[in-house]
Amino acid sequence: MKLLLLLIFGRLLFPGTIAAQSLEAVPARVMIDEAVAMRASGLTPGERVTIRAALTDGGGQAWASQADFVADAQGTVDASKQAPVAGSYKELSAMGLIWSMMPASKKVHAYMAAPNLGVQAVDFHLLRHGQEAAGAHLEQVTLADGIERIPVHEDGLRGTFLVPSAAVHHPAVLVVGGSEGGQPLRRAAWLASHGYVVLALAYFRFEDLPPQLESIPLEYFQKALQWMSNRPEIGDARVAVMGASRGGELALLLGAMFPRIAAVVAYAPASVRVASCCLRTGDPAWTWQGKALPYILPSLMTHIVLRADASIEVEFTKGPILMISGESDHIWNSAEMADEVVSRLKSRHFAYSFENLKYPHAGHLAGRQEFVPAWHGEIRNPTSGRQVDPGGTAEGDARSSIDSIPKVLEFLRKNLAGQP
Repeated sequence: MKLLLLLIFGRLLFPGTIAAQSLEAVPARVMIDEAVAMRASGLTPGERVTIRAALTDGGGQAWASQADFVADAQGTVDASKQAPVAGSYKELSAMGLIWSMMPASKKVHAYMAAPNLGVQAVDFHLLRHGQEAAGAHLEQVTLADGIERIPVHEDGLRGTFLVPSAAVHHPAVLVVGGSEGGQPLRRAAWLASHGYVVLALAYFRFEDLPPQLESIPLEYFQKALQWMSNRPEIGDARVAVMGASRGGELALLLGAMFPRIAAVVAYAPASVRVASCCLRTGDPAWTWQGKALPYILPSLMTHIVLRADASIEVEFTKGPILMISGESDHIWNSAEMADEVVSRLKSRHFAYSFENLKYPHAGHLAGRQEFVPAWHGEIRNPTSGRQVDPGGTAEGDARSSIDSIPKVLEFLRKNLAGQP
């Protein structure tokens, strides 16, 4: 009885000091495209506290953010349901503490992912009156368990084949990269983690492939589609193609040329075939049957007549099309070119559905398929070595990801045979 009285008396004199404070990430291990509830409890109702987040990226660089919250009548804070009153971000956003992070070093220009599709660890700290009261740990997983990674090194093809367990005659996605070259592994891992069989196909700047995006024969991608059809995991199941930037241009181009493709997803796309990239821009990027396809120089992309000749014949696509772009794209005007694709589809009475997701304040990285620090400065293109500004704000890019991730997954679920 005396102990109970002491507890009650202590709570009256020193509110908030008896109950232990806790901070938890729910769940504590998630896929990198999943939101988390960050909850603090054991606080005094109406108390203002700070939650800090920190991570070390794949380049060994430190990133951090913080936000102040006011505890509710139960003495709790739930960052997935409450907007901060101050801090690194302003609006209600469950993953705001992650996407709003800034680098500790001024020499860092962008977040670098964990190598080899590794796990990203994030630490959270609850501060009361400037002192740490509790902590929490979160793990963001890039590739789900049980997915087999098969190197592709046959018939001239290069890439990685990602196969969920026990997949037979399963919906599949061909993923192609942009001007960075190499394998588009992270986007492929995202799709494989959602149950799709995926080929992350390299087509330049990888192993013995061409060093530049220049005179790439489209027969290479035709061969890749046939290779996918020959795999028992895919067989005659429907296949989509997905790409971003020059890969978005390529995805639209492949969809228009090859009936095997049943759906197209193009991020930051071009409506025209653009010249080679990135050291020289006067040569063709794509060839077919040994001949260069009509293209346009980047410096002439506002020339209407030349653009008409180089336009991608998207109306020949044998399935639905989804485009994602940012209205503050500083690499090229992908939102305007997505509108041009829509106009062409309408004027030619396209037989399938199409969607055009455009996001204000988002840049060339609009619709990124993961919740990671969104801030960036100028980013070095690994092919050209040049520093480029993708445009967009961290908030705008993050909002585009939050909105588009479920829409892209639903588009694929609806338009590919079967449901992963």
